[in-house]
Amino acid sequence: MMNDEYKAVSCELHSQYELAIMRKQMLRIKWLDSNKEPHISCVLPEDIFTRNHAEYLLVTNATGDKIELRLDKITDTSPVTE
Repeated sequence: MMNDEYKAVSCELHSQYELAIMRKQMLRIKWLDSNKEPHISCVLPEDIFTRNHAEYLLVTNATGDKIELRLDKITDTSPVTE
């Protein structure tokens, strides 16, 4: 579990995630896990929620696993284009 203090993301970035959820837009996301290990995956964003004063993006990966990504640990996001 992460012990570091949450750093709020910009309203613009938050809005981009909300639009991707509404449009069911696949995203290519890079993030750091709780051990600061980098990950990259194409995911379907499903929800944004708050827990313990931090915001999270709930996503589903290609194998159907649901992953909770803390917004301030996402290092890069881009839409998946076909």
